[in-house]
Amino acid sequence: MTVRLVVVSHSEKIADGAVELAAQMAPDVVILPAGGTDDGRIGTSMEKVMAALAEAADGDGIVILTDLGSAVMTAEAAIEFSGDPDSVVLADAPLIEGLIAAAVAAQTGADLRTVQKAAEAVRGALGQGRDEPVSVNEESRTQHAADWQPEVSESFELVNEAGLHARPAAKIAGGLAGMDADVTINGVDGASMTGLMTLAAGKGSVLRVEANGPDAAKAVRYIQGLVQSGFGES
Repeated sequence: MTVRLVVVSHSEKIADGAVELAAQMAPDVVILPAGGTDDGRIGTSMEKVMAALAEAADGDGIVILTDLGSAVMTAEAAIEFSGDPDSVVLADAPLIEGLIAAAVAAQTGADLRTVQKAAEAVRGALGQGRDEPVSVNEESRTQHAADWQPEVSESFELVNEAGLHARPAAKIAGGLAGMDADVTINGVDGASMTGLMTLAAGKGSVLRVEANGPDAAKAVRYIQGLVQSGFGES
């Protein structure tokens, strides 16, 4: 079994589409939509969310991802009324990016808190919480870069035809989320799918991987395996 995911959206089409997209990255993970009202309007439905939680209850825990504010309130209420509220968590993450990161982490067999962390790492990479504006301190970032002394570093050349597109980026970020290591790839956070995609690294590009922490060597080997296997695409 794996951690299961529930998508709560004001729109049934958005929930269904998000689930369809994430399923391409994590075919073995149960991902359930709970979008729109019971009569097909825009809004959220406690009954739909409760039904999704009940269907997902046989897994190794449930992570809920939401879109807008009232969806959060509906999800929180559903957790309180669920049969095992301790096995259900709400991720503070962007719906699409967070869902994909969570799905990939769940696909690797990560536990409940690690899957939640994988989803929330996307928002952290953007420098934004639910009620926090994005703020970039360039001086602080420059100093951090100057102080960065990796314990382990390696370079790997991308061999897959499509390069570092969404699926490979999700595999890297999802796997790293469960490791005790700080990892950068060409200067961006390795646990951020969004950050990795901004590299626009095509076939033949070289990824410079630098890591610190107890799992530093493990993290570098993990990325090496993915890159050298062409992320299973070549």
